Amino acid sequence: MPEPDIIFLMGPTASGKSALALEIARRLPVEIISVDSALVYRDMDIGTAKPPADIRSQVPHHLIDICDPAEVYSAGRFRTDARALIEQISARQRVPLLVGGTGLYFRSLQRGIARLPVADAGIRAQLEADAAAHGWAVLHARLRAVDPEAAARIHPADPQRIQRALEVYLLTGRALSSHLADRNADPLDNRVHKFVLNFSDRRRLHDRIETRFHRMLEAGLLDEVRALYRRGDLTCSHPSMRLVGYRQCWQHLAGEIPFSRLPEKGIAATRQLARRQLTWLRQEPGATWLDPSSADLAGKVLKSLQLAPIQGA
Repeated sequence: MPEPDIIFLMGPTASGKSALALEIARRLPVEIISVDSALVYRDMDIGTAKPPADIRSQVPHHLIDICDPAEVYSAGRFRTDARALIEQISARQRVPLLVGGTGLYFRSLQRGIARLPVADAGIRAQLEADAAAHGWAVLHARLRAVDPEAAARIHPADPQRIQRALEVYLLTGRALSSHLADRNADPLDNRVHKFVLNFSDRRRLHDRIETRFHRMLEAGLLDEVRALYRRGDLTCSHPSMRLVGYRQCWQHLAGEIPFSRLPEKGIAATRQLARRQLTWLRQEPGATWLDPSSADLAGKVLKSLQLAPIQGA
């Protein structure tokens, strides 16, 4: 007997995924599983565009507010958590609706996780120092020399992934891409319906990103980050503080950038994130792409669920 269906709703930041998920929830018996590396953190609400409590009370949401910002939430942990939730939601005769823009999480859920070494603080500190001295472009070139396949996938402006790929190579003597090829697949047995939101006119997404970032600042994003900054146990090296918006606010509080440049820096970083997310999403097989500016998106999703052939993970 086939496993129950699940729905993937993917897209870059600010593309309208949350709003569409809620509209789908009004028409289908779904529970939402967040596929977002930012929403897992407590006390980080404004900069993550976290769904408010009243919305979450109307539709069950999962994998939100499950970690302290000092914790590291990995793709492997996400995979374990998400698979357990898919089973539980399906047992309740409801449909798991996985919503987010973290491509690595979607991929790990579908294809499995490679057995990679744990992080090494010493190596990471050295790579951070090298980047501070020479720039991440130089480290990306270093990665290209030892792992051209990984370098081709990782954007030169993505320091976290550049650092991790070099760290894995330095710890194991093997390229990250070689480790990923050896991953334990254990794929999903569920039938997966995939949808990707993306504006046909990129300027629409850029405008939404700019508007949203300004609204976040008006809503108190800097105060939110200031409270985290004052805790004393967080640094800019924590994954939570590397998130777009948070990183730039942290840099301002540390005296590295003036407030006048904060919006510009935050908007530029968010646009870079959206480009990286779209790079991941273009590699998703069997996905139906939808323009968020189209009318009745939820209706289009429901029609596709009823009529389109199911694309496996």
